[in-house]
Amino acid sequence: MKKYITAILFCLIVTGVQAQDDAIVKFFSKYMEDDNFSRVYISPKMMQMAGGFLKSDVENSDKDAAELGELISNVRGIRILSADNVNGKSLYNEAMGTLTRNKYEDLMDVADKGSNVKFMMREENGRIKELLMITGSEESFTLLSMLGNFTYQDLNILADKTNMPGMKEYQSGNKNK
Repeated sequence: MKKYITAILFCLIVTGVQAQDDAIVKFFSKYMEDDNFSRVYISPKMMQMAGGFLKSDVENSDKDAAELGELISNVRGIRILSADNVNGKSLYNEAMGTLTRNKYEDLMDVADKGSNVKFMMREENGRIKELLMITGSEESFTLLSMLGNFTYQDLNILADKTNMPGMKEYQSGNKNK
């Protein structure tokens, strides 16, 4: 009987973790065919290729570019969903409602003159697995999800040395802390 209970609990835990990932995917899926939204998906393979270009195109003396190439190739994917001329506040609230809050830790939360910006991260075993940015205002909405396997230092280097989506906002928020 204990084996059955343990197996059922294990299945529920695994399903809960998958449901969180599915919630974000479902949110993207719900709006990705809507003509009011712009959708960008950068695959893990594309990130590996970009990192590979940096690593292979540098001279041996350019250690920083090689390290940056390694960091970029660790990005498992970037998803962006954005829209202008929409009720971004309601979309912001809907997106926040899909998240299991205990899986994400707030990094930065700014509410200013009718707009909200929230940066959150999902951490497992001391490594950042996802960086999430959600913004909403009266007229626009953006959701950015960057998957990977990073340390805090890795994210700071990416913010400082790249033009990857969301990194400028992450860097400005990180310096304001």
